[in-house]
Amino acid sequence: MTKLDKFSPLEKFEGIEEYWSPKIAAEFNGQQMRLAKLKGEFVWHSHEHEDEVFFVLDGELKIELRDRTINLKSGEVFVVPRGVEHRPVAESEVRVMLIEPAETVNTGATQSEWTQKNIGWV
Repeated sequence: MTKLDKFSPLEKFEGIEEYWSPKIAAEFNGQQMRLAKLKGEFVWHSHEHEDEVFFVLDGELKIELRDRTINLKSGEVFVVPRGVEHRPVAESEVRVMLIEPAETVNTGATQSEWTQKNIGWV
């Protein structure tokens, strides 16, 4: 795919098999559009220098914050501000688009089994 090709994010999910393993679908202006399938509970983490955009394409996702929970349905978006500790939780499979700077590590400074520093393309 070149930058001049169109694509369907929903069709790209066919190339994603693992949960909590984001893949790059597009890159622009130092930002990446990452696609991920989520299921279960992720780790509590924050991103010191980056905001993180969660756009739910299919399913329902909870973003737990220390003082409240944000419930997202298909078509809804939530921006987690930089420095805010959060934990995504998906009771059943959810398909999300994440938009964040290319250097963003998915678990922030928190190291876990889900930490991915070299994210591949889908």
